[in-house]
Amino acid sequence: MASADVLTLTDDNFQAEVLGSETPVLVDFWAAWCGPCRAIAPAVEELARQYKGKLKVGKLDIDAHQNVPQKYGIMSIPTLILFKNGQVAEQVVGAVPKSKLEAVVKNALPAT
Repeated sequence: MASADVLTLTDDNFQAEVLGSETPVLVDFWAAWCGPCRAIAPAVEELARQYKGKLKVGKLDIDAHQNVPQKYGIMSIPTLILFKNGQVAEQVVGAVPKSKLEAVVKNALPAT
């Protein structure tokens, strides 16, 4: 399951943790039965550790929490959405390589 660096998101805490966050947030929409979701989980957790303090990373189980995925039109999983200032900045669908996810993250972060 999620590591200490990855938030467990729910329909109830999504507003506060994601939409209200001043830090960009990468949300992994997943389900326990989804093989590709499990395949990208280590990459998602690595990004959470790598960008700790600059990026929040959370996972939302679409089976347990259906309101948020419905609101964002999640049709297939894994879907990863990068939120910036409460808005969708980028969306990635499918089990993509870590390098692709990292490119999306770097795009959203202020240049250092």
